[in-house]
Amino acid sequence: MLSVKANIKEIIDGRLSNYIPPSISSPVEKALYEPDSMFSLPKEKMNEYRLNAIRFAFKHHYENNKFYRQLCKENNVTPDDIKSIDDFSKIPLIPHRFFKDYPSGREFAVWLANLMSVELPRIVIEKKNPSYDDVIEYFQKAGITVCFSSGTTGKFTFIPRDEKTYKMGQYAIARCAIEMLSHWYDYDANAYLLFPNPKKTNIYVGKVANVLFDAVKDAKVAIDRKITTDILRVSMGITFNFKEKIMYKFIKSASKKMNKEMVKNILNWLEEMDRKRERILFAGAPFILNMVMEKLKEEGIYYEFGERGAVLTGGGWKIYEDKRMPVKEFREKVKRYLGIPEENCLDLYAMVEGNGFMVHCPEGHYLHIPTTYYHPMVLDEDGTPLEYGEEGRFAFLDALALSYPGFIITGDKVKLHEECPCCHRTTPVLEPEITRIRGEEIRGCAEEMRRLLLEG
Repeated sequence: MLSVKANIKEIIDGRLSNYIPPSISSPVEKALYEPDSMFSLPKEKMNEYRLNAIRFAFKHHYENNKFYRQLCKENNVTPDDIKSIDDFSKIPLIPHRFFKDYPSGREFAVWLANLMSVELPRIVIEKKNPSYDDVIEYFQKAGITVCFSSGTTGKFTFIPRDEKTYKMGQYAIARCAIEMLSHWYDYDANAYLLFPNPKKTNIYVGKVANVLFDAVKDAKVAIDRKITTDILRVSMGITFNFKEKIMYKFIKSASKKMNKEMVKNILNWLEEMDRKRERILFAGAPFILNMVMEKLKEEGIYYEFGERGAVLTGGGWKIYEDKRMPVKEFREKVKRYLGIPEENCLDLYAMVEGNGFMVHCPEGHYLHIPTTYYHPMVLDEDGTPLEYGEEGRFAFLDALALSYPGFIITGDKVKLHEECPCCHRTTPVLEPEITRIRGEEIRGCAEEMRRLLLEG
């Protein structure tokens, strides 16, 4: 196993102090902020953290969320029934499609409010018939961040996070990613975010990366424009009226020019970073970095950033509509054109519904799961938990999701192993390639961006 900096938690905490509460008291906070490692604690200690955190979260939602308490009653389970990790299978799970079944207008605001398990601030809905983006903005003004994501149908998933849940998620993604890249990490690095500007959108793929600006000395963004639910939907060709049809044609005609400008900017940045011998990090959608590497290939340019460079991808692996690039092939391409070693090229698996950030280990590129606060499960077609090594539908219990019940069944097909076959970290792992269950729509943060940029 590559050496992990002994003081990496101290380094991260120093940089991310704004994401850490003044006092750490609840079992959830302890499970996130106390551990020296997210992936290498003794299993007994990880289990202790996880049991206490998820019991706390389950009790919290049972007592503070009317719809989830009703679901528990229908399943005849109460917080008193959860005494050990073995009892986690009793906790009622919410299908991911639930978060796509929402009304419009003012009723959308009520739907979001009913999802939440925390005391709501005063939210003023100014318009009589607000759009989804209007409601998101009204919630944001009140301190509630409503993140969204979509699939190929254009139907959105909306998840409301209060400030506490949002900050814990931001800290968690930074801790998990930086720990796996601790052999490379230095605050004195330059990053290029291959996602939208977190300040200009609530799309999850952008919002989740906001912490990057506090984790390195300088960060640029590839997509520096406002992206709303309407823009994203129309860019995917889903239009409801003549005005939107015209808007779609405009987006489609403008996307090629914007893409060329985006790639040009990244290439200029690469040249500058190489000339100054700076440390660099690419973080975000692999298809954007692939566009850059294709241009390097076309122009016969090769860089040798070596240990000065790192890549952290996320969101999906479709490069074109009919082509999905294997993760290993992508790493080899990064090494060929950027000179960045494969152990510095990692992928992160996450989703808008949760705050579990599973990151490749540098040694074998298996996805390690932060199980101090997050409990993974693999289910068969009937919803019964499967044993390690069996393939099925991914589900999870997420203790960090205090503003909404984060006990969710996804549409992803995974294979879970009790431990990594390539390194000595103590967490369970998912095999690197994640696919969709047959019949589930294609989704993924990078897929949204690919359609916005390449097919819009």
